[in-house]
Amino acid sequence: MTGVHTTEVDPPWEGLRGPELFAVCLQAAREGNRQALNRLVSELTPLVWNVARGHGLDAHTAEDVVQTVWLALFSHLDQLREPRALAGWLVTTARHEAQRANGRKAPPVPLTDEMAESVPSTLPAPEAEVLRSERDRRIWQAFGRLPHRCQELLRLTVLAGRAEYRLVAEALQMPRGSIGPNRGRCLKTMREMLDFEGGSA
Repeated sequence: MTGVHTTEVDPPWEGLRGPELFAVCLQAAREGNRQALNRLVSELTPLVWNVARGHGLDAHTAEDVVQTVWLALFSHLDQLREPRALAGWLVTTARHEAQRANGRKAPPVPLTDEMAESVPSTLPAPEAEVLRSERDRRIWQAFGRLPHRCQELLRLTVLAGRAEYRLVAEALQMPRGSIGPNRGRCLKTMREMLDFEGGSA
């Protein structure tokens, strides 16, 4: 057919990346554009997921945290003062929700002697478990003594898989090229702490 044209145009965020993309999509979402909202969810959900998993949540609980974070954003679309800081806002909200979810974990069901005798153990031998627990305790103690910035960086780039460096850079407001070197320094500091305490993990 000739003489027919479409009124469809590229969305205003076409070709944008990073904070600029998020700011334009957020503004469009505030105006009711569902495509813009879907783009934000697609771009930033991996970041929120990594924060949740990095706080030790299982997959099911992490999914709940991700949903809660997005619902919080949808409820406050018009209240985010700096759209370019969206990634940082999501990281902070995900961290708070993950900590809250950790506090809601149900206590384990008591194991009676009768149950223990009837259930075959799949756990490692007691000696191996003691060694593993001691190792994990030292690792998490060293992690807890790192500067807050290092902890956030390692949560996003080591724990629960790596988030894209681009998203990490935006969430932590640091140059993308500095993420690798800073991550290396943080890990080196942890190793030095562990070595000082009597052997690395």
